[in-house]
Order: sequence, then structure tokens, then C-alpha cells
Amino acid sequence: MPHQQFMQRCIALAQNASGFTSPNPMVGAVLVHNGNIISEGWHHYYGAAHAEVNCLDNLPAALKHLIPEATMYVNLEPCAHYGLTPPCANRLVAEKVQRVVIANTDPFAEVNGKGIAILRQNNIEVVTGVQQQEGYWLNRRFFAFHTRKRPYIILKWAQTPDGFIGTPNKGPVRITGAECQTLSHKWRTQESAIMVGFTTALNDDPQLTARLHTGKQPLRIAIDRNKLIPHTHNLHNIDAATWIVNETDETVLGNVHYIKVSFDDALLNALLARMYDARLLSVIVEGGAHLLESFIAAGLWDEARIFTGGPALNEGVAAPILNGGTTAFSTSVGQDLLQVQTNPASGFVYPVGADL
Repeated sequence: MPHQQFMQRCIALAQNASGFTSPNPMVGAVLVHNGNIISEGWHHYYGAAHAEVNCLDNLPAALKHLIPEATMYVNLEPCAHYGLTPPCANRLVAEKVQRVVIANTDPFAEVNGKGIAILRQNNIEVVTGVQQQEGYWLNRRFFAFHTRKRPYIILKWAQTPDGFIGTPNKGPVRITGAECQTLSHKWRTQESAIMVGFTTALNDDPQLTARLHTGKQPLRIAIDRNKLIPHTHNLHNIDAATWIVNETDETVLGNVHYIKVSFDDALLNALLARMYDARLLSVIVEGGAHLLESFIAAGLWDEARIFTGGPALNEGVAAPILNGGTTAFSTSVGQDLLQVQTNPASGFVYPVGADL
């Protein structure tokens, strides 16, 4: 079995923890001896043991003697620093692993080549760049956070076949079927935060939770310049933590944090900076049209997920128009169509067949 297939197994293992490792990356590891996988592991959740450690700990005692003749495959460079856990590079040295094969170098400043250096300084052979694009896509949130100093930004909306996302009176309207709603809730568990604009928060009174899927609840973020969203609205309940982005107040009331930001041309960048400081790796922006269009106009998006379904409205709130997006793939979800686009300026290329 060649390097690529073993690395693909690492990536599949890493995805088991989707939504649970942030702000850490998703990492899987396999230990191979004479072409056979003898142990596997992955990073289960933030603060838990890393993939390499789990892989080594999962190896049966009767096979421990094979480690000095074995190759460790891992989709991200082993860490080289003391955080919540000791450095994985040191553990690999202590175990005398013969070779380490890596998909991506870790962009985190405390690692960023230091793990590879430790291995090589201790006569462990290191191979890099195997399934690099697939590994980059898997941890695109982690890479965006550390290289762009902002969260990975996903835009998401549902539109009718004639290009509308709302009725003329801007009231809520169901466009897509139950399958799309369930999938959207799964997506919410994978992201650090979910954001909506003022009109959506006020008129639709959304819950912004992942109640239809098991997983972590994202931080809810609503733009509310003058703090006009009533306290009786769902955003003020205890189902999930909430940021209310406004122009005057910086306070915490229960699970609601009022975030003070200047409402000028730099609003989005200032908000993304606050999210970066809070170690939020990603955000899914679910509307309304004005907020989505603001992100698009500023070039602040990495990925867009667009559902198309339902009957034509003939009039109403026009759907946003992406400028220069590259179609990653299209697929049916129930009776509706999902199209995923990426922003070429972000540098995240969708590998054919990869998961979202």
C-alpha cells in the first residue's frame, strides 16, 4: 500500500472528530510495519491526547518491539511544544520510530517546522507533502486561522430557482426541504460560530442551534448596532452562547456577550479580529442578504454553500451574487440542489471526492 493510501487513512480517521478539536486541528495517525497497519489513532477532542500518542498507546504490547522498524503516517506535523499535552515529536523520538510521513507542515508558530527538525535531529527519516492538498482542505479552518489571522469564512444561503432568498416583505420563507435543514444543522456543529444580520435576527427570530444533529453548539453572533433585538427573542435564551455586536456596549449578561465594534467601513475586519482573539477558527454566515453581500464585496469569504429549491417567488429579496467563485461540486440533497464554491483568492482547493 503506497504512501498516499496510508495518508488517506489518516485523513479519514481525523474526520471522526469533526467539530470537536477546535481550536486544534483534526489529525489522524497510522503506524505501519512491512506494509501493514499495526495501530491507528486520532485526536478525539480539544485537550485530549494527540493522534500520534493515541496511535502508539493503541498498539498491542506484543507488537511494541516493531516500533523501531515502523513508519508513522500523520496528516499534520507532530507538535514540538508543551501545550495541554507534551510534544508529540518527543514521544516519537523516545519510541524510536524509524520514519514519519507527513501531509502538511503545521502553520502554528510554536511548531511550523520545529517538529520536523526534532525528528531529523534524532535520525528519524521524515517525508513531507504526501496528500498535501487533501490535508490542507481537511484543516482549512486551522490553516486560515494561522496564516490569515482570521476565521475561515463560509457563506450559506437558500435561494429559489429564480434567484430570491426572501419574500418582498422580508418575512421568513421555507425554500428547501427537511434534508437540507438537517444537513445545515450538521454543518453548524462543525464550525466555531454562526452569524446573521440584524434583519434576519429581528424578523426571523432564529434559534441558530444544531438541534437536529448531535454535536457542539456554535457561538451565535448577531449584528445589532443599536441593541434592538428583544430579550424575548431566541438569541437571548440559554441554548448556546451569543455575541450581540453593537456600537455602544461591551458587557456580559448571562450567556450573552455584547461586543462593541465601530460600525464603519472596517466593521467586518474589526469583528473578525475579535473572533481571532477569541480563538474562533471558523464562522458560517447564514444571512441575510445585506450581510452576505458585505462579506462578498469585501472579498472576505473562503467557501460558499448554496441551496436551490422550492417554487419560484417571482419577486422578493434577491440572492447574493458571488464574484469569481470556483465551483467545487454540485449534488442533490432531497429534492433540492447544493452547490459548493470556493474563493480562488483564499487558496483552498477542493480535492475531488473530499468531505466538507
